[in-house]
Amino acid sequence: MEKWTVLSCEYVIDNPPYLRTRRDRCRLPGGQVIEIYVHEYTHWVNAVVLTPELKVVLVEQYRHGTGRFSIETPGGMVEFNESPAEAIVREVGEETGYQSERTPVALGEFFPNPANSDNLVTTFLILDAKLVMAPHRDSTEDMVVKVLAFDEWGTMIRRGEAPQMFSTLGYFLAKDYFAGKL
Repeated sequence: MEKWTVLSCEYVIDNPPYLRTRRDRCRLPGGQVIEIYVHEYTHWVNAVVLTPELKVVLVEQYRHGTGRFSIETPGGMVEFNESPAEAIVREVGEETGYQSERTPVALGEFFPNPANSDNLVTTFLILDAKLVMAPHRDSTEDMVVKVLAFDEWGTMIRRGEAPQMFSTLGYFLAKDYFAGKL
């Protein structure tokens, strides 16, 4: 296998820090020339947040891309000069008001869509989280905090009621963590 050769690159959407999209003209190893659009996002984080009673803290919000309301783990973008662990602590506090004195546990780092995007998402587990402040969300964030039994969340996932991919992955990674597989 060989990498593709980039012949030209042009930005067609430039909306940092949210998204930049570039059009690459590439020559494939076999000689064929194609155009492909690559989405450049910042690093994302999300977390399975558990209270001392092992209840999971989730958020429900409208997602315009699907036109649906979505129940998800809290998360967001890593800001400039911020580590993923710092970002998830900030995001969880902003979105839910929950915080923990324990260090977030990194469960894994993943490419959301390596076919046409360049970013990573890091999934964390936050244990012993307590409600310590009122959420202070961005002006575009309108969400409701949901605190559920961990098993209830798993049932919702299996019924298709909480189909957000990173949240679902977080659920199964957290289960593996508690089963001693991580």
